[in-house]
Amino acid sequence: MDNMLVKNNLTKIIFLFLIVLLIIYRDIEAINSMLIFFLVITLLVVAHEAAHYITAKIFKVKIIEAGIGFPPRVIGFNWKKTIYSINLLPIGGFVKLLGEEASEEPDSLSKKSYLQRFIILFSGSFINLLLPIILFSASFMIPHEVEIGSPQITFVHPDSPAYNSGIKQGDIIMSINGREINNVQKAVKLIKMNLGKEIEIKLKRNQETLTIQETPRWAPPSGQGPTGIKIAAQYPFTETVSMNFFEATKEGVVSSLDTFILFRNEIISWFKGTSQPELAGPVGIADITGQVAREGGLSSLLTLTAILSINLGILNLLHCQC
Repeated sequence: MDNMLVKNNLTKIIFLFLIVLLIIYRDIEAINSMLIFFLVITLLVVAHEAAHYITAKIFKVKIIEAGIGFPPRVIGFNWKKTIYSINLLPIGGFVKLLGEEASEEPDSLSKKSYLQRFIILFSGSFINLLLPIILFSASFMIPHEVEIGSPQITFVHPDSPAYNSGIKQGDIIMSINGREINNVQKAVKLIKMNLGKEIEIKLKRNQETLTIQETPRWAPPSGQGPTGIKIAAQYPFTETVSMNFFEATKEGVVSSLDTFILFRNEIISWFKGTSQPELAGPVGIADITGQVAREGGLSSLLTLTAILSINLGILNLLHCQC
């Protein structure tokens, strides 16, 4: 009888949840976006909490409850003194440990050594910073379209770092700090990764190859950008590419580090007051997630998930919610 009651309640909750989605969004694309968003966020949070769970088990800390979603609880069962639950709010999950506050029990978190507590608490953020390597690598192994076209300088602002270093309109960017540039997006990314640092830019001017040093600015005048140039792809085209396992893994590590540096620089810019946080709410992020999944396919969705995972890991560290 109890199991039947739980099943009936669960069916009603799912039905009501779908009705609410239909009322709010009223179109199938938006519902798909929300469902994909829920899956992505749940994957990231469950991976985060699973790290807490595993390390707590290793150090023999009692786990009171491990749940998918957030309360109120829909269904749950007790196994080896731990409650495992599925909860109403379908985003993420949680692990509740004994002794997260004060406790005298020997199997509580508060009774473990400082190193053990640090490992348990940091493990979630560590996984969120490690998972992107896997996600990026997988995205590179899947055939996907990339835009190719060497970035050409279309305008140089007077008295900008580019102008003062001798960059001219018509120059073509070949590499930045030794990394080959084959599209505009990569050039923009490498410039933003090196704000306040001197960079080495290899240029092609007519038939001549030049190497120029300049320092991208933290706080450029409005409309100028860090270096003071405008760029556009020369003879752009799209190409379907994929990598083997070893190439993809190498690029996965590089992309993870690049994304970490970009997000770090963005946070520094907030504190310096040189940029304003560009934050989207849950609905906005859901729309972006759905759009990426529809238009970019699985490879682009994995890339977005990797970026969100890094952001989640860094934000958890900043808020000391490891």
